[in-house]
Amino acid sequence: MSARRTTGAGLRIVRIANFVTPASGGLRTALRELGAGYRAAGHEPVLIVPGPPGADGAAGVRDELTGQGRVITVPGPELPGSGGYRMLTDRRRLERLLHSLAPDRLEVSDRTTLRWTGEWARRARVPAVMVSHESVDGVLRTWGVPQPLARAAADRLNRRTAHAYSRVVCTTEWASAEFVRAGARNVVRAPLGVDLAAWHPDCRSAELRRQCAGRAEVLLLLCSRLSQEKRPGRALDALAELRRRGVDAALVVAGDGPLRARLEARGRAERLPVAFLGHVADRSRLAALQAGADVLLAPGPAETFGLAALEALACGTPVVASAASALASLVGGGGDTALDDGSSFADAVQRVLARPEPARRAAARRRAEGYGWQPAIDAFLAAHDAPAPVGRALAAAAVPHPARPLGGR
Repeated sequence: MSARRTTGAGLRIVRIANFVTPASGGLRTALRELGAGYRAAGHEPVLIVPGPPGADGAAGVRDELTGQGRVITVPGPELPGSGGYRMLTDRRRLERLLHSLAPDRLEVSDRTTLRWTGEWARRARVPAVMVSHESVDGVLRTWGVPQPLARAAADRLNRRTAHAYSRVVCTTEWASAEFVRAGARNVVRAPLGVDLAAWHPDCRSAELRRQCAGRAEVLLLLCSRLSQEKRPGRALDALAELRRRGVDAALVVAGDGPLRARLEARGRAERLPVAFLGHVADRSRLAALQAGADVLLAPGPAETFGLAALEALACGTPVVASAASALASLVGGGGDTALDDGSSFADAVQRVLARPEPARRAAARRRAEGYGWQPAIDAFLAAHDAPAPVGRALAAAAVPHPARPLGGR
């Protein structure tokens, strides 16, 4: 492959991500929006992601030019039990690809299996950024690892990650806290955003709401990957508890994952009014679902940002989130928080519903309006020491902690 520049003086920003599929949620959205923003700023974004082999079983690489820039799909094995996630495991092939691309900047979205790219960047003298999309401490605890062991393991991993990269980008203060705790001094903050035009209260569809809610008065929505760390069963716990209290509620689930069959079986066994839609690829339909719901549930205790929650807020739909996650500060007056049990989530839903509907929906929208994509793009470009579009100030607040210049480690 040619390393020819196509954008004049702009930087070639090569981004690598694992765990991205056509049915991915927040990470896929963030990669798309950031890539489009980098391109609009005059840079050359190149995204490398894993994918399946060709239809004939060939292990060829797909190379496409898209709205988010160049996207290179490298065949990678599927992670067992993950519901379709794939990984870039052929290190030699990826190293050859990186050499051929000759990046000016490297941005990596997987601090476990891809952490070796930090050392590659050091040898190649390429400033490299690791984007932390999750809390290692939080994820380990959701899998049952005792807190002291989870914290110790997270601290070891985070110290190595911070050492391997020029900067570590975290989307919330909550996410950056575990790096700061481990002594990292190259952490920067760059919050993600939401398309405030595509996700708007006007997306509401009365017909779609009727289809999803049936005769129920209250429609709850869960937009999530159905996997252990997301705690999707908590939404069913909340629904069952609300109905025991006499609240005429129904639940619609948009998302897929390894727990789907188990959750569907539970819904049937308990005769709960819950509909599983699977992955909703149509963005306008997803926005209509989010705008039509009364409350979106975000039960994952290890969420570091939560784009689905932010999209719901932009649609004027209040969010009830786990108080243990970063969403607690993101939601603010646009919803409520709950402890990690069905009864607490039911309490929070009832508190939200007790507010007049116009007031609660207006508060949700106001909360989202502080999170447009352009400030997020500017903050990520600032983390790369890359110029923003002409006439647009860089997000100075993106670096609250002392950070090394990108040119040195």
